[in-house]
Amino acid sequence: MAGRGLAGLSPGMRAFLAVDAVLVVLLVVLFLAVPRGGGDAGAGEATASPTATGGATPTAEATAEAVAFALPSGNIACDMSAGGVECRIASFTYAAPEVAGCEGTTGNVVRLDAQGFAFVCVEGDPPVAAGAGVPVLEYGSQESAGEYTCRSGTDGVTCTGSGGVGFRLARADWTELP
Repeated sequence: MAGRGLAGLSPGMRAFLAVDAVLVVLLVVLFLAVPRGGGDAGAGEATASPTATGGATPTAEATAEAVAFALPSGNIACDMSAGGVECRIASFTYAAPEVAGCEGTTGNVVRLDAQGFAFVCVEGDPPVAAGAGVPVLEYGSQESAGEYTCRSGTDGVTCTGSGGVGFRLARADWTELP
């Protein structure tokens, strides 16, 4: 969205972008502040963030932190917090769903929060592949934040909230859960 400014965005989208920016800064600060263990104790585990669970049940402290990750392919990247999950897919082959009132593009961004699952209207350029600085969530591993959990798999990312409500997102298709 470089050069386009924020004037064309709805107040809700501007607020979401501001919160997202704060969460990314918080994640970077947390990542830099958490001491790294030495030796082979963590060999083979996911390196998505300081709260990577590698499939284990996360602690209460870990679930309160914001988390950002990309799948190993780099095509899907997600941001999680206690408030919800937003995932972006750079390249997909499914038919983009319609979003009421959207004059931008759809299909690249999905959100799961207290209001449920929805595709997001993207004003401006759609997302590109995850950058080199985004932590990778290895296939078979999961991350949690608040009541939300996302699992990385060769079939895409599956994210759920309380009661199993959520989505699965992959290059070829998407599914609303349950």
